[in-house]
Amino acid sequence: MDADRLTQLESSLRSPALDQRKAALDELAQAPSELAIPILQRLAAEPDFLCRRLAVMGLGNHRTDTSFQVLKDLLARETDDNVLAEIANSLFEFGEKSVPLLQQLFQRHRHWLTRQTILSILMESDQDEVLLAVIREALQDETQTVKETGILALGNLLDRPFHAEALTLLTALAQAEFWRDRWRAATALTRTSDPQAQLILTKLQQDPNHYVVAAALESAMPKER
Repeated sequence: MDADRLTQLESSLRSPALDQRKAALDELAQAPSELAIPILQRLAAEPDFLCRRLAVMGLGNHRTDTSFQVLKDLLARETDDNVLAEIANSLFEFGEKSVPLLQQLFQRHRHWLTRQTILSILMESDQDEVLLAVIREALQDETQTVKETGILALGNLLDRPFHAEALTLLTALAQAEFWRDRWRAATALTRTSDPQAQLILTKLQQDPNHYVVAAALESAMPKER
C-alpha cells in the first residue's frame, strides 16, 4: 500500500459519511500494522469522540504489542464512555492479558454502557473468577440495567467451578423485593438442571408477577437439541 493510498484512507476516516469511514477502516485492517497504527494513533488524538471511537475499533484489528500499548495509554486518559466501551471491546481481542485491565476499568467507571459492555465481554471469556468478582460489584450498582446484566451473567457460572457461589447469589435474588431482580434470577436459573435451582424455579412459577412466572416456566419447556 503506497503513501498516497494511506493518505486517502486517513482522510476518509475523518469523512462526514459513515460508509466512507467504515470502508476505510476495513481496508486499513488489511494494511501492515506498522503503516496502520500511526494513522490510528493520530485519529485517536482527535477531539471528536467518533473519530476516537473509530480509531479504537481499528486498533483492535492489529494485535501487536504496539497496538496493545496504545490502547492501554488511551484507557488511562479517555473520559467518554462510548469510547471507553469500545476500548474494552478492542482490548479483549488481545486475550487474557486484557482481563485485569477490564476488571480495573469496571471498578473505576460506573457508567452503565462501560459496565454492561465489560460484563458482556467477560461472559464470553473463561475467566470465571474475575467474572464472579465483577458480577458481585454489578449487583450493588444503582443502575438497574447493570444489575440485571450481572444477574444474567450468573447463569454463565452455573454448572462450572463457581456454581455454588452463583447459586447462592441467585437464591437470594429469587426472593428479592423488586420483581425485575426475581425475573432476571429466574432466567439465569433456567441455565442449569441443578435440583436446588429447579426447586427455586418451581416456587417462582407461583410468583405474583407474570413476567417472573413466564421466565420461570421456561425451565419446564423442552429444550431444543
